[in-house]
Amino acid sequence: MTRAAVRYGVTALVLVAFTTAVLLLAGAPPWDAYRSLAVGAFGSWGRLARVLTVWVPLTLCACGLLYTFRIGLWNIGVEGQVVMGAIGATWALRHPAPSAPVAVAGALAAGVVLGAAWAYAAGLLKTRGGVNEIFAGLGLNFVAQGFVLWLIFGPWKRPGVASMSGTAPFPPELWLPTASWGRVAPVAVALAVVAVAATAALLARTRVGLHLSAVGRNPRAAALFGLSPARNMLLAMALGGGLAGLAGALQVAGVYHRLIPAISSGYGYLGLLVAMLAGYRLAPVPVIALFFAALNVGSIQLPLVLEVDSSLSGVIQGAVVLAVLVVHGWSARRAPEGTP
Repeated sequence: MTRAAVRYGVTALVLVAFTTAVLLLAGAPPWDAYRSLAVGAFGSWGRLARVLTVWVPLTLCACGLLYTFRIGLWNIGVEGQVVMGAIGATWALRHPAPSAPVAVAGALAAGVVLGAAWAYAAGLLKTRGGVNEIFAGLGLNFVAQGFVLWLIFGPWKRPGVASMSGTAPFPPELWLPTASWGRVAPVAVALAVVAVAATAALLARTRVGLHLSAVGRNPRAAALFGLSPARNMLLAMALGGGLAGLAGALQVAGVYHRLIPAISSGYGYLGLLVAMLAGYRLAPVPVIALFFAALNVGSIQLPLVLEVDSSLSGVIQGAVVLAVLVVHGWSARRAPEGTP
């Protein structure tokens, strides 16, 4: 049995133990709670559709973060990049092309561009201004959130009224088509799958991935071989921001059909957890994102069935993170020196 298999097995056991302890402390029968979560997430085609609707932005954000983690950057600004992608899509849909499909495609492209530009700005602050990318990202998150509120209550407010419900909804022809069995846009799911495949190919089989890895491992040595750390950092930020911007654009075109204050739904920050729990590797990202998406949707059942507040799902998420960190620390201490 390999070390990885042992680590995953121990992680699963610790995860169950931590989660069960949390449920018992909350006064919820563990088995009934697990069953309620599973039924709430996968009990019908409609619920599965809602899980996939959450899975898409989580997967896109986590995939984007792998580029910046590969080069050694913490792209904390991913939340703001989701917001700016949503703003870009909203702007494009407010100035639609003559053809609805072209208008929607333009909105998604605008989201990618604006998300990438926002991440690029954080990269410039890092490479040209000497600002730590964590502080640059957090600062730009606040700016993006303030910008979206100004648009909703200012230039893009509903005719005659400014409302926290957001801008006026777009015409149905500018919505991404949903599946016949649930309110999920197949195009959004397909784009997330393509993003996973493209990220795998780009990081593992291209010079881009090789250069990002080389700079991430040793920027000084990479520079001696003619690689520009600053240029590659900006590229990694732009790639990650583009995927986050696409997530925001899909929130507008495929989920809410308008711009709302909480358009990101916290998926940027949750995407950070997904990438970290995946060990900064791509393969586990879709599975971990699906788990968090199911937990997010399935927790709605907790107050209905067990009379437990749905916010317990957040506590369970914290327990999941703690369990994985505990096993990771245990594994690192037991590993021979030099073993990954």
